[in-house]
Amino acid sequence: MRLYLASRSPRRRELLHQIGIDFDTVVFRDGIRADSETDETPMAGESPVDYVERVARAKAIHGLTIVEERRLPMRPVLAADTTLELDGQIIGKPVDMADAAAILRRLSGRTHRVLTGVAINHLRHTEYLLSTSEVTFRDIDDEEIRHYVISGEPMDKAGAYGIQGRAGLFVANLAGSYTGVMGLPVCETGELLKKLGFRPI
Repeated sequence: MRLYLASRSPRRRELLHQIGIDFDTVVFRDGIRADSETDETPMAGESPVDYVERVARAKAIHGLTIVEERRLPMRPVLAADTTLELDGQIIGKPVDMADAAAILRRLSGRTHRVLTGVAINHLRHTEYLLSTSEVTFRDIDDEEIRHYVISGEPMDKAGAYGIQGRAGLFVANLAGSYTGVMGLPVCETGELLKKLGFRPI
């Protein structure tokens, strides 16, 4: 099978390769020319669960639109979105190094939820699932945070950390999907593909 991945994330690409799925990438515009259809700005009063579903579905739907506009072969479009929830608040990617450090201080010594929504648009029908994991950080001191932030690793990641990288040192406990925390829960994604008639293995 072959599909389209509507994501720039190298972690999602790596995880799809890991489970033997071939794909081509559909890239959205960002910056001042960003696609309005995939705006990741939370809406007023939007819960983290609703937010991650809205964004994942929007990416899958807009990805299919791009495929059609470019007259590419029709295949399923897979999209995902990951966010953190702490105290009922959405914690996305840090805007700068100071923000990354502030996020990590909030996570230190506490348990937060990682929500990854996965949407697959096939023949204009979208299937969706939500992977929820709980991650507990040990206490992290300011020097550890400073060193981690200047490594650059937190800057493109929801919650300002990548569990598969240096921040693995901060994780005292994980309940849920390790790959879901990375950005694509492979077990659940495989089940979703099977539901659409595709079998990765």
